[in-house]
Amino acid sequence: MNVTACAGRRLRVVVSGLSSDAHLWNLVHLQLFLEDLGHEVANLGNTTPDATIVEACRTGRPDLLVLSTVNGHGRTDGLRLIRALRAVPSLAALPVVIGGKLGIDGRDHAGTRLTAAGYDAVFDDAAEGGPESGLARFESFLGALAAGHSRGGPAAGAGAA
Repeated sequence: MNVTACAGRRLRVVVSGLSSDAHLWNLVHLQLFLEDLGHEVANLGNTTPDATIVEACRTGRPDLLVLSTVNGHGRTDGLRLIRALRAVPSLAALPVVIGGKLGIDGRDHAGTRLTAAGYDAVFDDAAEGGPESGLARFESFLGALAAGHSRGGPAAGAGAA
């Protein structure tokens, strides 16, 4: 039995890559993971322009935006995107998470900068425990969100690296 799907409501989730990241397998993995947990997923794909992500969230009104990156430019692209998202009043409270390879050397403390900029959680592959630990923290975050904890509540910052 899936605890996350049974413990709360079904989430409407937008999954996307960042504008400079051409990797697709990570997005497909996340989509399947989220669907297996019982959530509805719209996958925007890879190399998605910031404006496309903002518009998809503005019009689709998802419960969560999940961003994934593999190329090591997640910190740079992610900072630019979160500023654009938070500048839209209707998206100011949208829960947004980012994960993957966020920096090129693993020592740039990307998680701290990204959460300070407005991400609700950061799942950095370079953080202690690696990607497997990040996926477990992500699942816990999803469970809290599905249980009704909103932005700024108990789930905020969960798993931040």
